[in-house]
Amino acid sequence: MKAIQINQTGGPEVLGWAEVADPVAASDEVVVDVSAAGLNFIDTYHRTGLYPMPLPFVPGLEGAGTVVEVGNDVADVAVGDLVAWAGQSGTYAERVALRADSVVPVPAGVDPEIAAAVMLQGMTAHYLVNDTFPLNSGDKCLIHAGAGGVGLLLIQMAKLKGAEVFSTVGTPEKALLAEGAGADHVVLYRDVDFADEIERVAGVRGLDVVYDGVGQSVFTKSLTLLRSRGMMATFGNASGPVDPVSPLDLAPSLFLTRPSLFHYIETRSELLRRSGEIFDQIAAGQLDVRIGARVPMNEAAQAHRMLEGRETTGKVVLVN
Repeated sequence: MKAIQINQTGGPEVLGWAEVADPVAASDEVVVDVSAAGLNFIDTYHRTGLYPMPLPFVPGLEGAGTVVEVGNDVADVAVGDLVAWAGQSGTYAERVALRADSVVPVPAGVDPEIAAAVMLQGMTAHYLVNDTFPLNSGDKCLIHAGAGGVGLLLIQMAKLKGAEVFSTVGTPEKALLAEGAGADHVVLYRDVDFADEIERVAGVRGLDVVYDGVGQSVFTKSLTLLRSRGMMATFGNASGPVDPVSPLDLAPSLFLTRPSLFHYIETRSELLRRSGEIFDQIAAGQLDVRIGARVPMNEAAQAHRMLEGRETTGKVVLVN
């Protein structure tokens, strides 16, 4: 079969379309024909070596497709099932072998591309607003990169909780997307100082929580917007890793956390519950999943360039 294989870390050019061995299901695994793979910033961190992976490897941590083989010990997944997954590497491929306990059923009526698009980013948004800092009606939150894949889902989930949502975006076109998702206040960070603008609206230290997938370029100013005992949840590094933080920087009794999705789906029951609630919201029309671009799997390098160049909105999926 064909897959994207990385033999050395570096720029998008290291993403090569290569012949690799066909996967075979171990006793506790399934083999899936990949319909779509979701593109995420963590894929770029693996590609560059920021998050080291053993070489060579096939990138991609989420996707959806049809089961074509099951291992001898697998009881609750069958050939022909449409499934989705997150956290198992190797998805930039025509087929992939996955632990059976890592895949979840995709309900009828949910398109495989939509399923692939929400596994990592959707469950990330879900745990942030439900568990990391559980939002309540009237809470004020800041969501950076509001027109991105996580951002658009976070805005919608925050509004379902009754929160007042501030968001930052880079262009007027992206502002329209964030507003369309329900953001109450959208700040064009290239035109104004986002911290000054948010303080003007929310007041001095007027926010309860900041959900930050951008990292270095917004981190320090974001801390200055939080009320005492407010929370900074920094879950991504789109602009680069955050510099080391002194405890004194948290002097107004702030909480700082670096959450990871995989600590919020540690058990199969939690994985099924979290993914199931997201699929239910999609089916009920409460959650609109924007596919910003569909890119052929063998053109993954171009998709990475688009993502790192801030040229994307919503979710980018790689399709076979």
